[in-house]
Amino acid sequence: MDRTCEIERKTSETRIFARLNLDGTGMHEISTGIPFFDHMLTLFSVHGFFDLRIEASGDIDVDFHHTVEDVGIVMGDAISKALGDKKGIVRYGHAATPMDETMGMVDIDLSGRPFLIYNLPETIQPATGFNAYLGKEFFRSVANLGGMNLHVNVLYGENDHHIIESVFKSFGRALDRATRIDERVKRILSSKGSL
Repeated sequence: MDRTCEIERKTSETRIFARLNLDGTGMHEISTGIPFFDHMLTLFSVHGFFDLRIEASGDIDVDFHHTVEDVGIVMGDAISKALGDKKGIVRYGHAATPMDETMGMVDIDLSGRPFLIYNLPETIQPATGFNAYLGKEFFRSVANLGGMNLHVNVLYGENDHHIIESVFKSFGRALDRATRIDERVKRILSSKGSL
């Protein structure tokens, strides 16, 4: 079963190309023009064992929002298309990842019903550039286009870098679990018979 997808999206604000292999080894080639975002997508790829290629250009001279959001749109779409009919997948995934003083958790249901919960510690202050708050826009787009129920909960943490890093690592690990094929699942893992 080939669970790969290539997508290109062009708007007046961005141009995004993505290639995703759900059954990869963590190989990555990522260039968004936002170095810290590249680092976070690399963590997602490595810790989720996804082969990921992202080439993005956008109006980052204005701000990072359009590029981050559109990369999320393309990645969510690629995840959904690579999963196909979802037969045989585990469907649910959970991961908790410590990063120094931070504990981030991600829970996923590949239900086809998009929803995002995104809870950060109230004590952190938004940093400039790509940060934990801008990360919410990325994950909202991934959840919406990926058709996933996505819960991001950072139980505690102080450092913005550590917080967003624990979230991206947890997202990769949780998605790896949710997309795994289980031989016991003969159709779609739902009592209704469909998602």
